[in-house]
Amino acid sequence: MVLAADDTLRLDANFVDYALVVVYFAVVLLIGFAARRRVSDSLDFFLSGRSLPAWVTGLAFVSANLGAVEIIGMAANGAQYGLPTMHYYWIGAIPAMVFLGIVMMPFYYGSKARSVPEFMRRRFGTGAHLVNAISFAVAQVLIAGVNLYLLASVVNSLLGWPLWLALILAAVIVLSYITLGGLSAAIYNEVLQFFVIVAALLPLTLVGLHKAGGWDGLKAKLVGSSASSVSQQVSSWPGNNLTGFGNSFLSVVGIVLGLGFVLSFGYWTTNFVEVQRAMASKSISAARSTPIIASFPKMFIPFIVVIPGMIAGALVTSLRDGKANGESVDYNNSILLLIRDTLPNGLLGVALAGLLAAFMAGMAANISAFNTVFSYDIWQQYIKKGRPDGYYLKVGRWATVGATAVAIFTALLASGYDNLMDYLQTLFGFFNAPLFATFILGMFWKRMTATAGWAGLASGTIGAVIVAVLSDGTLGGLSTGVLSLSGQGASFVAAGAAFVVDIVVSVAVTAVTKPKPVEQLAGLVYSETPKADLRDPEAHTLHWYQSPTKLGIISLVLVVVLNIIFH
Repeated sequence: MVLAADDTLRLDANFVDYALVVVYFAVVLLIGFAARRRVSDSLDFFLSGRSLPAWVTGLAFVSANLGAVEIIGMAANGAQYGLPTMHYYWIGAIPAMVFLGIVMMPFYYGSKARSVPEFMRRRFGTGAHLVNAISFAVAQVLIAGVNLYLLASVVNSLLGWPLWLALILAAVIVLSYITLGGLSAAIYNEVLQFFVIVAALLPLTLVGLHKAGGWDGLKAKLVGSSASSVSQQVSSWPGNNLTGFGNSFLSVVGIVLGLGFVLSFGYWTTNFVEVQRAMASKSISAARSTPIIASFPKMFIPFIVVIPGMIAGALVTSLRDGKANGESVDYNNSILLLIRDTLPNGLLGVALAGLLAAFMAGMAANISAFNTVFSYDIWQQYIKKGRPDGYYLKVGRWATVGATAVAIFTALLASGYDNLMDYLQTLFGFFNAPLFATFILGMFWKRMTATAGWAGLASGTIGAVIVAVLSDGTLGGLSTGVLSLSGQGASFVAAGAAFVVDIVVSVAVTAVTKPKPVEQLAGLVYSETPKADLRDPEAHTLHWYQSPTKLGIISLVLVVVLNIIFH
């Protein structure tokens, strides 16, 4: 494994490595062809006919989130911030996933809504529905472009292929299996991709830890630096480096409320990319179990994503010296540099296949969610109503083609950002935080009106944008620096502002507008929904390890234990 003469990162891949990558691509396309045989109508294409078992949808749920941004971004955070990055999993994911499974999935699944925006339409009418559907569709194409750009740039950097060629090839492969098999192809490929990703990153972590002298050796190498920002990397709390707050109390509050509540619950409970996997389950118990089953591998993912970043920060010379001297360092290549320095041929091919799997999983999740929302929530609802089912199936396939083509261009836009993780956290603050506020208020407060739904969404987003503009560098040249907020701490504050503004405006607007008749709120508001509708009639036949509530409690206990061990 070598660096090219122009200092561009290159890996010395041999025939075995390339063969492993080719075999992986072939299996991905075969799954697409196999899934095509099961697609007979639009429900099969968009929601897999609601026929999949919980363990399949659970693994797909976590794999859909384990994309390019997750691996590259969280490894970069690990190299820069160390253990505080664990908060994105143990504080910023698991509690919200458990809440989604126990509280919110019965409403989603029981309403038979085909998407989150459709649920919004039933609760708040067309105003909030249209705002949510358009913003979600735009966000998915933008995020798909980020995944595609990272995939193509890695192929370009490691294998020397031109960026434009790598972009087109990756897009064509993802397009092929999504267009052929719809959500089933995406989900079964995500299950495969989960195991390929683990097979790639686990050896990297073990070999890297061995070179670092084990966990104690890694901590000693990080603490050995005189830079205080580096010595804080081996303690997850209070996470001042991550938030950018000098005050430890404010840092903890920012992590718990900004990340752990607003951003986390906003993302996991309302993001259709994830919810779509649970909605493809075969029963309400399986749908509730999906995010909870996913929470178990999710809580251990940072050990093969964040830890390799920390190892790279300790072992890769350019990263180690840059951190120790307080210099500006590009952490985005952390995991790639570690792969270059540690893995032999053979394992290199597995690592390449794992990275490609992760990047395609993320992009496929975005595209499959986009085609459902575009077809059902925009095209069928506002453009062409009352057409035969086969017509919307064709629209979904063409939407997949169009979204993939647009993603190639948004990938080029993404190439202009230095820190994609900060950029994406800002986007989540703009869209997911106000959406969560509207959802949670509308679900538990029957008085909330349709006008309040769209007004709260719009005003919450505007509030987040104002904070981003007033912060330091969050939106690049558009930020004024009036507030001394930067990095991921700024996104936490922006998300909090979006949530509060949304709630305040929703309550104010509700006070002067007419609510929906109570008899129309069954299945949409907790107090008006018969408890029998929120339960699986066969729940009493399930074993304890199939109970969503019991699994959720076990998951939360494990997360508390992990926080104590790595505090």
